[in-house]
Amino acid sequence: MTNTYGAIEKVAETKLAQCKILDTWKDFSAFWTQTRSKDMDKQVELWLASYMGKYPELLSKQIKSCVESNVSWQEIAKKILQALPNRYQLMLRARNNISLIYRLICTKAMEGLKLDFDVLFVVYVGIGCGAGWATTYEKQPAVLLGLENIAEEKWHTKRKLAGLISHEIGHLAHMKWRNEWKVFEEASEDSIFRLYSEGFAQRCEHLILGGETWHMARSKDWVTWCERHESWLAREFLKRIRMKASVTDFFGSWFAIRGKSQTGYFLGHGFVRRLERALGLRKAALLDIDKIRRLGISYLESISK
Repeated sequence: MTNTYGAIEKVAETKLAQCKILDTWKDFSAFWTQTRSKDMDKQVELWLASYMGKYPELLSKQIKSCVESNVSWQEIAKKILQALPNRYQLMLRARNNISLIYRLICTKAMEGLKLDFDVLFVVYVGIGCGAGWATTYEKQPAVLLGLENIAEEKWHTKRKLAGLISHEIGHLAHMKWRNEWKVFEEASEDSIFRLYSEGFAQRCEHLILGGETWHMARSKDWVTWCERHESWLAREFLKRIRMKASVTDFFGSWFAIRGKSQTGYFLGHGFVRRLERALGLRKAALLDIDKIRRLGISYLESISK
């Protein structure tokens, strides 16, 4: 892994595409210097007006995400802003490391996945909508990198950030190849498609970085635990599907199942690897949704025994 992003390298833009960055840190820093000693209501007001006011599309996406999750964006903003003094240095380190590695990781992704579209990275301090978010911004494929969540997860190192960035690029590739964006934005409403899409992005992370990196793992025993409990995880996932219950515990970083977070990425990766072996990655990426659902159920049933 050291050769991948250990040293600072100047990497030429690939002929396939370009990677660009929109770094809002300067505006955030100005906001924070002005605001950090003020009361919380004033901090929220100024986050909205003096910082996010400069990035209306970014603001709109975050508020929409909160509304769709049935939470108050103002209350979430207060919780995030209260935590910033303790997270500031990690956010700064994350921002600096992103600036050092994003071109190299993007170039590796372009070469390894044969991408043919530009990628915009947006570095910002938001209200907890995710450490990484594959979407569009200014009508182009984009990865939004939320420094507040990156610091919370302690993903500020080059190693963790390389995994996160690669994972989100994998989502963009999947969206672009399928020519579908809305279905990915609404993936949380379809448990099997979510398993499939997250597994695909995780497979891309491994392909880009040349090994099983698992950036979301919070402990050294995470992969081993998932391997040992794979059958039980599959049974539990199936049970929730059949009960039409939420599978958020398998994916959300704020949630856990038997004390382990984000185990859905492990299950999804196994599903996509089986599809890849049978069809190849590109064909696996283009399966229709009904077939994905059938094959996903079949896969979970086969490993739950």
